[in-house]
Amino acid sequence: MTTAEVPRLRLLAQDADDLTVIAAALQDAICKIGDIAYDPNARRLTLGFNRYRWEGPGGERVRSGLQIGSVLKVQTRNLRRTAKAAVVELLTVSFEAGEAPGGVLTLTLAGGGDLRATVECVDAVLADVSAPWPTPRTPTHEA
Repeated sequence: MTTAEVPRLRLLAQDADDLTVIAAALQDAICKIGDIAYDPNARRLTLGFNRYRWEGPGGERVRSGLQIGSVLKVQTRNLRRTAKAAVVELLTVSFEAGEAPGGVLTLTLAGGGDLRATVECVDAVLADVSAPWPTPRTPTHEA
């Protein structure tokens, strides 16, 4: 399958099961701290990633945006928010149910950091926003 045959992803998550699809697509995505924005007035958390295209022919990344809506609160652990150029790698996205339909959506990062968003409900959109480009590095994981 060639790059031209793999369409840009546009995914919507409205429950925990949907979120697992977004988590799979974002595994090993990289993000600069400066590409994370929380707007408390709009109750929206937005992140820009360079996502590895697991669904593609291999060896490509693409610029993607993740927007999480209905956010009540955002907390971080082991993230230096002042280091805007620092790069983090996303391991997974998970959801812990609270008072239905809300809960806590957690983005787990390599190196022990995480970002937690308390949400009224699961409301997440992932969209590729650029053409893919080649990368010489395929993410690997220890067994």
